[in-house]
Amino acid sequence: MSQTQVLARKWRPRNFTELTGQEHVVRALTNALEQNRLHHAYLLTGTRGVGKTTIARILAKSLNCEKGVTATPCGTCPTCLQIDSGNFIDLIELDAASNTQVDNMRELLENALYAPTSGRYKIYIIDEVHMLSKSAFNAMLKTLEEPPMHVKFVLATTDQQKIPITVLSRCLQFNLKQIPQTQITDHLKKILAQEEIPCDLISLQLVARAAQGSMRDALSLLDQAIAFGAGKIEEASVRDMLGIIDQGYLFDLLDALVQKDGLKLLSLADEMEMQSLSFDSALQDLAALLHRIALAQIVPQAIGEDIPEHARINALAKILTPDDIQLFYQIALHGRGDLSLAPDEYAGFTMTLMRMLTFMPENLAVNQPPHVPPTNIKQPAKTEHKPPSVSKHTIQREIADASDLTWPQLVQQLKLTGMAKMLAQHSESKILSADKIELYVPEAHKHLLEKKYQDKIQSALNTFLNKPVVLNFFVGSITGLTPVAIQQRVEEEKQAQAIAAIEKDPIVQELIKQFDAKLIVPSIKPIQDKGDKQ
Repeated sequence: MSQTQVLARKWRPRNFTELTGQEHVVRALTNALEQNRLHHAYLLTGTRGVGKTTIARILAKSLNCEKGVTATPCGTCPTCLQIDSGNFIDLIELDAASNTQVDNMRELLENALYAPTSGRYKIYIIDEVHMLSKSAFNAMLKTLEEPPMHVKFVLATTDQQKIPITVLSRCLQFNLKQIPQTQITDHLKKILAQEEIPCDLISLQLVARAAQGSMRDALSLLDQAIAFGAGKIEEASVRDMLGIIDQGYLFDLLDALVQKDGLKLLSLADEMEMQSLSFDSALQDLAALLHRIALAQIVPQAIGEDIPEHARINALAKILTPDDIQLFYQIALHGRGDLSLAPDEYAGFTMTLMRMLTFMPENLAVNQPPHVPPTNIKQPAKTEHKPPSVSKHTIQREIADASDLTWPQLVQQLKLTGMAKMLAQHSESKILSADKIELYVPEAHKHLLEKKYQDKIQSALNTFLNKPVVLNFFVGSITGLTPVAIQQRVEEEKQAQAIAAIEKDPIVQELIKQFDAKLIVPSIKPIQDKGDKQ
């Protein structure tokens, strides 16, 4: 019974025309070969699976093909066939990860002095060259700078920062880029057509995205998908295999954010947990979706109508403001980075969603398109315990002087959204007068002090007060009277009152007494609606 060859080996490019995604390297090497301007040492850098070793082997064929030095080796002569099969005696491939010592390098360099046995050049391919020891690098410097005329070095690495500058300066360097998803998808489609394996475009796009720019990873995943799907590739089986979050969940999460429905957000998170979906992947995919929504707003042509989620992406692009999308994107990225620090992934994921919900603009429902009825939108919970508010009539009477308002009161009246709102809520006023406001931001939130956010607050103040006001921001210590800190204290006070009310409840006390029951304190939530009792 013949053994099936893995796709990554079976479909490895045999010449430069078959190579995908490295046109800049192919162009340079092709011109060098055609003009016979050959260097003695080449350094190929890039992440795994982008074609470093493949290019090295094609270059070896180009230099040793029996029809002469050429950019288009024939692929049929004994030399080309032996190189393809890995049996060419004058092609020496060395894995630096397992040959790090200076003795290995000295032996290699001693053999380099001898003329090639059957080829035109003796080619040394050293993979993961950055793994060599310092003494091994020193041993090869002289030979690398002035090798025998019949020797060519091709070095490959995934971490060029670890290669000594003395070695880098002796090599002709090519930086291989990650292969774009569209090119990976097209290549996989061609391979499956040749293999006569049924597939759909979305499945190939999922595989290409999971490969993260590596063609070898894409082909390995394709092999796995064929086995997983029993000889055919379908979207559902590929999602199961990769553990990819269904895009429907992501759109539902954003819809729940638009509706300010915290209960729906938690319900969706619970469903994802029950299906054992990765919350890390969920935040990664959510950031990718927000990126596509931003593109739909700014560069609509970048979101083609052939994308399955085209309609929902455009719908959200009309609802969410650009500032909110940028804010959610940053929160998703930070939330993903904080997952390892969270009590568990569920807590980290839901806290990220709550953070997005906290900074949702209050007037978002006004901008909703007709297909999303505003009546379905749950308004933010009202509470009795919040910083003293000022009526619109009073504000208009005192509009010429901001000194009668506290900074938290003033922030409530400014129509701020996104990061500008976050900056205002984390600021504390030290000077708040008719013509001058000085705000201090703690060290932990100094990253919010971007000029564009300060300018938005300045503009909102000028509009609200109907006159220009001097606004200055500083980084320094605060007393804890920021709007967000005050709101947090209010929430904590309400929570404490709710717990106390439950603990004093006669029925609860009787249950504890009769059945030795225990009160699960974290499950107690205060009632938010005005007029309701705890």
